[in-house]
Amino acid sequence: MEDVLDVYHRPYDPEHPVVCVDETSKQLVAHTRVALPMQPGRIACEDDEYRRCGVANIFIAVEPIVGTCTTSVTEQRACVDFARFVKNICDVIYPNAKSIVVVLDNLSTHSIASLYGAFEPAEAHRLARKLEIHFTPKHGSWLNMAEIELSILGRQCLDRRISDIGECSAEVRAWTDARNAERAPIRWRFTTPDARIKLARLYPSRPA
Repeated sequence: MEDVLDVYHRPYDPEHPVVCVDETSKQLVAHTRVALPMQPGRIACEDDEYRRCGVANIFIAVEPIVGTCTTSVTEQRACVDFARFVKNICDVIYPNAKSIVVVLDNLSTHSIASLYGAFEPAEAHRLARKLEIHFTPKHGSWLNMAEIELSILGRQCLDRRISDIGECSAEVRAWTDARNAERAPIRWRFTTPDARIKLARLYPSRPA
């Protein structure tokens, strides 16, 4: 925990950007009956019944201090999908960075091994050398600021019925463009001294 908090209080350095990465799933559902459109004096009405159409996975990478994010919608959340998203971060989003400081939770796919499962060893090694990875502790995924951005995405974009992955990709892409136009930094105020007071029960006990 303290390691991640120290990362968040590093001064801004465009050659070593701090990026938080996470993902979420979206249940794709379709209407089974035509919705009644909105009319003067009456709100739009949707039937409670729906049809499941699978699940989409949404990756997100957030640079909190700048207020920009990168998203990708995939059919699965496999190692290869994570590896491709990381490659896009390295080669497209931050091609000129000397290293990328990445904050992740401990999901099994969040590993250097995923790069070697998706790319040739030389390419995987090149990408791995560009990453400085910091993992949140067990039960501490709330320390990953990408979760804040996913919460906003859920409320502003995904809190409705979306029936297919193409529509989901288009909606998430539009949300991402609008969000990046705002450039709203995340002001993280929880510090290591705060943690030692508020979460003192989680620290190892020492003999008096």
